[in-house]
Amino acid sequence: MKIRKAKISDIKTIHKLINDFSKKGQMLPRSLNELYENIRDFFVAEEDRKILGVCALHILWEDLAEIRSLIVQKEYRKKSIGTLLVKKCLSEAKQFGVKKVFVLTYIPEFFKKVGFKEIEKSQLPQKIWGDCIRCPKFPECDEIALIYNFKE
Repeated sequence: MKIRKAKISDIKTIHKLINDFSKKGQMLPRSLNELYENIRDFFVAEEDRKILGVCALHILWEDLAEIRSLIVQKEYRKKSIGTLLVKKCLSEAKQFGVKKVFVLTYIPEFFKKVGFKEIEKSQLPQKIWGDCIRCPKFPECDEIALIYNFKE
């Protein structure tokens, strides 16, 4: 299994994964257009040309990025694939010089094991007024906000 940057040929599979999860209320849907525009954000976990999982790092500001769209196919969970994807995103964030990476999630315990700390969503004004305001759940969001701070 390897973690690599997504390719154009991966987009339809990524789209299906994300939107299957969104139908269950586990994440926001993403359009094909949005995925093509943000392909550089995505990493995939692949084995034998099959995508096992996906995760994106989206830069929001000079010191702030978000981990988005973390999905591991059901039959491949509990194999550390999600952790490897998140760590790859954190590594890239550090290379870019980002100081903080946040996530909005329904599974905070997973992210806490990787080093994230729970925060109030109000501490993320760039996210709230950028993306959240367009969300159908706004302002009644039930996701948990967590942040990862890089040590100086």
